[in-house]
Amino acid sequence: MSKQNFNSANEAEIAFYEALARSDLKAMMAVWSEDDEVVCIHPDGARLVGLANVRESWRQLFTGGVRLGVRTTQLMANTSMLLTVHSVMEHVSVEGEENLQPPLVATNVYMRGAYGWKMVLHHASATPEILELPNHTNPRTVH
Repeated sequence: MSKQNFNSANEAEIAFYEALARSDLKAMMAVWSEDDEVVCIHPDGARLVGLANVRESWRQLFTGGVRLGVRTTQLMANTSMLLTVHSVMEHVSVEGEENLQPPLVATNVYMRGAYGWKMVLHHASATPEILELPNHTNPRTVH
């Protein structure tokens, strides 16, 4: 396991998405905390608990041959001295495909420890379909 230090949760998050884009298992696992209480939930996947299960899930994804590009938007961060929670929208593209995928909503949680900031939870889910709001000809005013 890499003892790479991340000086902030933002730095760890950048490394996470760069590792994902390169399908780099070693770099991906350098972002994760070595505690066995880590949790990862991939879109439409089961809850994976423990470092060995998380590592295996990324290994399977990366050896599957699919290269992903991920751009994040709409970062909302809640930060304290020891814990940071990021909520982002993930815009995923698959190398070689022109079809745009619907965005995913993701929660990334980082904890500050002996080796700087490390990921302890990643949860990505499909966004619900956005329904159009009815077009009201007479807008209501609420007082």
